[in-house]
Amino acid sequence: MRIHHLNCGTDCPLGGALYDGRSHGLHANIVCHCLLIETNEGLVLVDTGYGLKDVLRPHDGPNPRITRFMRGLLNIQLRAQDTAVRQVEALGFQASDVRHILLTHLDFDHAGGLEDFPNATVHVMEAEFSAATGPRRGFVARNRYRPRQFDEVKAWRRYAGPNGEPWFGFGAVRALDGLPPEILMVPLAGHTWGHAGIAIDTGNGWLLHAGDAYFYRGEVRQETRECTPALRAYQAIMEVDRQQRLANQARLRQLSLKQVDSVRIFCAHDAVEFEQNAARGAVSPLHKAG
Repeated sequence: MRIHHLNCGTDCPLGGALYDGRSHGLHANIVCHCLLIETNEGLVLVDTGYGLKDVLRPHDGPNPRITRFMRGLLNIQLRAQDTAVRQVEALGFQASDVRHILLTHLDFDHAGGLEDFPNATVHVMEAEFSAATGPRRGFVARNRYRPRQFDEVKAWRRYAGPNGEPWFGFGAVRALDGLPPEILMVPLAGHTWGHAGIAIDTGNGWLLHAGDAYFYRGEVRQETRECTPALRAYQAIMEVDRQQRLANQARLRQLSLKQVDSVRIFCAHDAVEFEQNAARGAVSPLHKAG
């Protein structure tokens, strides 16, 4: 199993280090950290970032794929070469080689590329699918879920909740349809109702793509949570359940401290975490658990 770390979208909101903790200019650098996994069952994507249709038709009609509000707030940089499909092709594959897509959730910056892979089965938690495709009541729901990004998806696999053996004390969705047993979904509600992390057994330790369960590197791997003011505010605005979000985030923080040699955790939007993981190359070496 080979795992590629891809940045499938860049946001440059006004605020610099107030967002990312390191920029010296006026604008921050926020990534959309996705994974491409080579398996015997074909290619598997974890999230898709922004898609080709987002790039080509960002202002299309009264019901755009990404709202004007979110484009302005995040200063989204829409570039074709950053899309998952173009990066898959740059690695020598075709879009049709992607057989499965696992979603942490269906927010516009995670699901924009779904329609670029028409042959893929899309795996998502049932609660997330219902929230995204049902009545989108309220300002946040209307801005985060953009049905035009996924209304052409034909093959959905939806999961009601954990089944089987827990994963490091977390509930886990195992036996994902058509996928190897080394890949699990780990429900982490709070940011959205059906938010989930994606856990991957590399054979030399675990990776956990935690999606938007946290946003900043200082929220894990240390006892005391640290987060920049702008990302702290953004998380609070976008949450659906603060108690669940903070509780799951605290559990991830403890996991990152107690299983440092067994599990490597990263989120979807921290550029430092992305750079550290991408620098390791396609094969992700971890120490075996003792």
